[in-house]
Amino acid sequence: PTITMVDSNAPAQAADADGPSKSALKKAAKEAEKARKKAEKAAAVAAKEAAEGSASQASSAYQIAAAFANMKPVISLDPPSGTRDFYPDEMRVRNWLFGHFREVARRFAFNEYDAPVLEHDQLYKRKAGEEITAQMYNFVDKDGKEVTLRPEMTPSLARMVLGLGGKALMPLKWFSVPQCWRFEAVQRGRKREHYQWNMDIIGESSISAELELLSAIVSFFERIGITSQDVGLKVNSRTVLASVLDAHGVAKEDFAKVCVIVDKLDKIGEDACVAELEGAGVKPEVGRQIVATLAIKSFDELRALLGDHADAAIGELSRLFQLADDYGIGDWLTFDASVVRGLAYYTGVVFEGFDRSGELRAICGGGRYDRLLSLYGAEGEVPACGFGFGDCVIMELLQVKGKMPDLPQACQFVVVPFDESMRGPALRVARTLREGGFSVDLLLEPTRKVKLAFSYADRVGGQRIVFVAPDEVNRGFVRVKDLRAGKDVDDESKQTDVPLDSMLESLAKLQLGS
Repeated sequence: PTITMVDSNAPAQAADADGPSKSALKKAAKEAEKARKKAEKAAAVAAKEAAEGSASQASSAYQIAAAFANMKPVISLDPPSGTRDFYPDEMRVRNWLFGHFREVARRFAFNEYDAPVLEHDQLYKRKAGEEITAQMYNFVDKDGKEVTLRPEMTPSLARMVLGLGGKALMPLKWFSVPQCWRFEAVQRGRKREHYQWNMDIIGESSISAELELLSAIVSFFERIGITSQDVGLKVNSRTVLASVLDAHGVAKEDFAKVCVIVDKLDKIGEDACVAELEGAGVKPEVGRQIVATLAIKSFDELRALLGDHADAAIGELSRLFQLADDYGIGDWLTFDASVVRGLAYYTGVVFEGFDRSGELRAICGGGRYDRLLSLYGAEGEVPACGFGFGDCVIMELLQVKGKMPDLPQACQFVVVPFDESMRGPALRVARTLREGGFSVDLLLEPTRKVKLAFSYADRVGGQRIVFVAPDEVNRGFVRVKDLRAGKDVDDESKQTDVPLDSMLESLAKLQLGS
């Protein structure tokens, strides 16, 4: 396939085409040495545990340790630039985050949807000078079709809604947590792939829709321990900028193009922004006026600048802020005329979540996009608004605020067969517990060494250990020991014999239900 993308490191990439560069080889060697030391440490642990176990366990442990200690990687052990591996520790945090995304959406009665990560290239070619069109991972597939890894989800949503052919009852309230791809500079809080929580309302033209979305964002922040002192939501409306352009005679067809340019003000500076506006046909003095408008932080300033043109811009926003107070989220919102969003399809209210300390880039953003579906074939405008909330920046924020969750590996029971004759009973015990809804780790190699069993249970975060041994099994019982009881509890009180034929019922009586 033909990949179409631009990379600032292209010369270095070209040099790598003839073989690994010196830096790449040096990096690989460094990775190998790091892996070797890690493997040696693991080998020492394995050797210690193996010494306490059976001969077969010792042999297996030494073989595995040796395989890692002596490895010589022939590939990079890092994922491609700008992407991430999620090891179990990271995956638990990701699932925790996504769980909060989904729970908030559920509480607001939104329905989850999904779409292929591979999309039609033409969905994103809106010809308004958006950065997104130059950042796509796009190529021609083996059928000759122009496709791309989706850079955002909203166009896919629009395609799906149009595919319903008007049969769905409005308004639609949908959400998703898709993976999105953009080939851009990797920096703090920004990767080339990320997951993004999207909530969208289709078919509602009033600001009630925006208010519901803003409230959902606030609910999420509150769930994870972030307050309005930590984060705020900047709110504006593109009608503000439209009023400025109208007052200075700028053509309406240039509106989307101007929005894309002024959204880059923080990145490129005032002079460069005015120069780009001039290149788009806007007179320099008008460009200066547009930039001045972006510095406005209150409705009074806006009225003073726009005069009669301010009424249309302010009316809707004023009502939104009033209702936000009624909803109990007013302290999170602030008016900021500089927020216009960089996607051409936004038409009305727009908003961004921001870190009040100024340390991080935008946390989330969204707004109204009533004309997007008509771009793809709808007869007339279809009211729509939504937001996107990436996983990268919020994780940075949680780290900065000391709010990262502590989610160690854990399971409720570790089942330990005493010897080979107890493997069958242990399998039945594990199955019974799992059918009862418990998380169960089964020690795969029987062991008579209690210390080894405890060591393994501690490593996998076991809360209780179930010993399946001949003496107890012959009496119709297994011994369950609580590994998380405090030191003030004597050993005898930490363990109990549970009947095999009524295991789940007995555990329930002991208040050990799943």
